[in-house]
Amino acid sequence: MSRSIAQPGALLVDDDFVVVGKITGVFGVRGGLKVYSYTEPHANILNYSPWYLITGGARVTREVRNGHAKGKGVVAFLTGCTDRDAAEALVHSEVAVLRSQLPPAEEGEYYWSDLIGLHVVTVNGVALGQVTQLFETGANDVLVVQGERERMIPYLPQQVVRAVDLARGEIVVDWDPDF
Repeated sequence: MSRSIAQPGALLVDDDFVVVGKITGVFGVRGGLKVYSYTEPHANILNYSPWYLITGGARVTREVRNGHAKGKGVVAFLTGCTDRDAAEALVHSEVAVLRSQLPPAEEGEYYWSDLIGLHVVTVNGVALGQVTQLFETGANDVLVVQGERERMIPYLPQQVVRAVDLARGEIVVDWDPDF
């Protein structure tokens, strides 16, 4: 599965925008922002500009001036954000980019946002529900599927995930419906 951009929590805001991170805090007094990036590697989020910052339904556009990886996160500096007060106003904003800014996924790879909302069925045709989110565990990625109950299904191509058909909106899995 492609994780070059979308990973845990990444979602399609609409057909045009994909959330790729979240501003979690401020860094220093010159408008630096601590960013939790959903891209892999995390610093790849800095390659996308402009950012569309979403807070409470409002969307503001900011260009990325520069930034760098810092620990498990990223520090970013954006246009129009030159002091700590301006940075604090952006904390908790989701960072979205235009879908057209993303490179096409390679054959057999998918952005996590493409999988959200797909229907999941077993190889025997039993409907399990829809993908509501994905997360990584370190060992593998996991599909969270909501149907009559919630299931967590490992995203293991060929072993568990047998087919992904974006056109049909379906993922076929080799999974026991009782598990």
